[in-house]
Amino acid sequence: MVFSSIIFMFIFLPLVLLGYFLLKIEYRNVFLILASIIFYAVDNPKFMIVLIASIAINYLMGLNINYAKMHFSKLGNRMVLLITILLNLSLLFYFKYMNFFIASANGIFGTNISLMNIGLPLGISFFTFQGMSYTLDLYMGKVRVQKNLINFTLYMTLFPKIIQGPIARYRDIYEQIENRECSVSKFSYGIRRFILGLAKKVIIANQLGIIVDQIFAKAPNENSVAIAWLGAICYTIQIYFDFSGYSDMAIGLGKMFGFDFLENFNYPYISTSLTEFWRRWHISLSTWFRDYIYIPLGGNRRGNVYFNSLVVFFITGMWHGAAWNFIIWGLWHGMFLIIEKYLKLNNINMKLPKFIKWIYAMLIVVLGWVLFRAPDINYALTYIGVMFGIISTKSVGFTVFWYLSSKIIMLMLLAVISSIPLKIIFRRIIEPLDNTYFKVIGGDIYLIAIFFISIMYVMTSTYNAFIYFKF
Repeated sequence: MVFSSIIFMFIFLPLVLLGYFLLKIEYRNVFLILASIIFYAVDNPKFMIVLIASIAINYLMGLNINYAKMHFSKLGNRMVLLITILLNLSLLFYFKYMNFFIASANGIFGTNISLMNIGLPLGISFFTFQGMSYTLDLYMGKVRVQKNLINFTLYMTLFPKIIQGPIARYRDIYEQIENRECSVSKFSYGIRRFILGLAKKVIIANQLGIIVDQIFAKAPNENSVAIAWLGAICYTIQIYFDFSGYSDMAIGLGKMFGFDFLENFNYPYISTSLTEFWRRWHISLSTWFRDYIYIPLGGNRRGNVYFNSLVVFFITGMWHGAAWNFIIWGLWHGMFLIIEKYLKLNNINMKLPKFIKWIYAMLIVVLGWVLFRAPDINYALTYIGVMFGIISTKSVGFTVFWYLSSKIIMLMLLAVISSIPLKIIFRRIIEPLDNTYFKVIGGDIYLIAIFFISIMYVMTSTYNAFIYFKF
C-alpha cells in the first residue's frame, strides 16, 4: 500500500485514525501494530515472516546484550553484539544481495550457478537498520533495554516509516512510544505536511517520472545530447521530490498519531559541495552511517580518514541496491568527498564564486543520478558519453521539445522554486504576515487547492510507484 493511493487516503487512513482516537490510550499501541501489519502485508503477506524475524532478532538479542553487559566480560559483550550484527546482516544479505553475489561470481569465475528465486521484502533495508540502531545504541549505553515486546514491535512496524523511512532510531522515539502528545495543532500540522508531500510526489515526481522512463527506456545512443541531459535533469528532480515527498508524508502521518520524526531532507539542491549535499540529503541514512560506521572506524581522529570515507560510501552504494552501478554511484560521491576533505585538511581554500561551487556540486550530483537510474554500468557510461557528445548518436527524428511541453516546463520551474528555501531568503517580507488572518486563510486555501489537484492526478495517472520502495 502506498501513501499516494485512493485506498490509503480515503479508506485505510480514516479508519485507522478513527479507531486510534476512539480507543483508550492504553490500547492505542496494540491498535497501531495491527494497522501497521495490515499496511505492510497488503502487497505481499508472505514477507511478514521476514519482518517478524527482524523483530525477534533485535528484541531477543537486545535482552542478551543487556544481560551480557551485567554478567560478561568486555570480550563477551562484543561477541554478543557481533552475533546480533551478523544475524541482521545475514537476513539482509540473503534477501537483497544473494543473487547479486551469485551473478558476480558467475561473471568473474566463469561459473554457472543458478540464481535463486528470492523476492525482495519491502523496506528490508530500512527496518533492518532501525533494528540495528537499537541494539548498537543499547551496547553503547545510549538507551535502556526495552523489555516490553509490544512497545518494541511498534517501534519496528510503525507504518508511516516502515517501508521507506525516515530511518527512525530507537533513541529518538522510544519515549514517544510510551508517552506522546496528540494535540489539535500537531494533528493539523501533520495534515498540512502530508498534503505538501503528496503534491511533491504526484504533481512533480510522477509527471517527470513519465518523461524519465521514456528517455531511459531507449538505448542511450538513440537520444540526442539535449534529450540525454533532459532525462538526467528530470530524474534529478524526480528522485528528490519522490523521496522527500514520501518523507514529508511520513512525518505528517507521524504527527497525526503524536510522533515526532526527525527531518530527512534540508534543501539538498542548494549545496555548494558534496560534503554539504550529504548533510542535507537523506539525513537519517547519512547520520546512521556516520554514527555507526564512520566514527567507529576512527572518523576524522583515528586511522586514515580517506579510507574511512571510502568504506562508508562503498557501503552507501551497496545499501541502495544490489548492482554494480549503485556501488559505483557510492564510490563516485565518496571520491569527491575525499577530495574536498583533503583540501580542507590541508587548508587549501578554493576561492570561487558561490555560483561556480553550486554548478560543480550539481554537475557531480546529476551525473551520479545517471549511474543510479541506469539499468547497469555499461548503459550509464554510454549515456554519460552521449550527454557530453563523446559517443555519437543515431538520428533521433525529433528534438528535445518532443518531451518539453509547456506543462513539463512549468513543472520543472515549479520544482526549481520548491527546491529553494524561499522563507529564509524572503524572511523579512514573510515574517510580518505570520499569525495574520491573511496568511492563515491564504495558507488553508492553498493547501485545499493543491490537495484537490493532487487527488485528480492520483485518479487519472497510472504512474504511482515510489523509487525507494525497492531499497
